[in-house]
Amino acid sequence: MSLHPTLQPYADAWTHSIEAISELLQPLAEAEWNRRTPCPGWSVRDVVSHVIGLDCEMLGDPRPIHTLPRDLFHVTNDHQRYMEMQVDVRRHHTAPEMTSELEYVVIRRNRQLRNESRDPGTKVRGPLGAELTLEESMRRHAFAVWVHEQDLRTALGRPGSLDSPGAHVARDVLLGELPRVVAEEAQAPRSSAVVFDVHGPVEFLRTIRVDIQGRGTLETAPALGPAATLTLDWETYVRLACGRVTPETVADRVKTEGDQDLTTAILRNFTVTQ
Repeated sequence: MSLHPTLQPYADAWTHSIEAISELLQPLAEAEWNRRTPCPGWSVRDVVSHVIGLDCEMLGDPRPIHTLPRDLFHVTNDHQRYMEMQVDVRRHHTAPEMTSELEYVVIRRNRQLRNESRDPGTKVRGPLGAELTLEESMRRHAFAVWVHEQDLRTALGRPGSLDSPGAHVARDVLLGELPRVVAEEAQAPRSSAVVFDVHGPVEFLRTIRVDIQGRGTLETAPALGPAATLTLDWETYVRLACGRVTPETVADRVKTEGDQDLTTAILRNFTVTQ
């Protein structure tokens, strides 16, 4: 394979998740494709449509020409409208049509990855015409497909893959958002620290330090006398960060210490996906 070593972890994560999704879908009856997932407004079919659409975008396929209905109340911004297009265009597809299209797209993506020789810094097109590096595009893609694998597992009652390659990509993506959540969104006091203690299949202890200018940085060193500490399990961390649950519904799974106003503000702004 000619894939750059920097990109290999993201290709491995995508491969693991997409194979898991394919396996989850094989035994499903037609009615099970309509099950609700934790992803707001989306069924199992919708999530799979989205995953297919994401991979079509990675392949550079033209986007579908389609007009969205006006009654999709979960669609409230341009980013959601952009993502919904690939979903709504497949809403009436049968289970065999969905699995066949997914299988074909996966074959094409595997071929693309085998032949991928571009530098990680190569600029590529992202959602809504945004320009980003190939490395960031593949990183975001591996993250998204793993999160949607988890959506499907929750909907189908088939938990798993919480420590898979995609889970570790997700950890790094979500940790990268924490300084902004704590310092900018939750407005943590300047010259303070907030500790996140996460246990479970993926474990980590991280500190967000807020400097005198109000900028947040992510550190692995524990803080002495932090302003606040949040302790929770990995699955709850993911669900909160991806907007699959509200802080109120998982209050019994999140332990907070220190400044309660600050921990409330952090949890209120914890969702980082659109």
